[in-house]
Amino acid sequence: MRQQALLRHLRVHGCVLMREDGRHSWWHNPGLNTYSSVPRHTDIDDNLARKICKDVGIPNP
Repeated sequence: MRQQALLRHLRVHGCVLMREDGRHSWWHNPGLNTYSSVPRHTDIDDNLARKICKDVGIPNP
């Protein structure tokens, strides 16, 4: 999955960017008060994308 598609999916479901560290961006779902880190790679493995969505409590892309 492309990183931009995952970030768009996170935004649509109410997640917001909290901060950016060295190689990762931290995303927060304020409705559930959950966090997850998203690597800043062009392509993100589908299994990792599903894990990120599970961590922040949103449906899989």
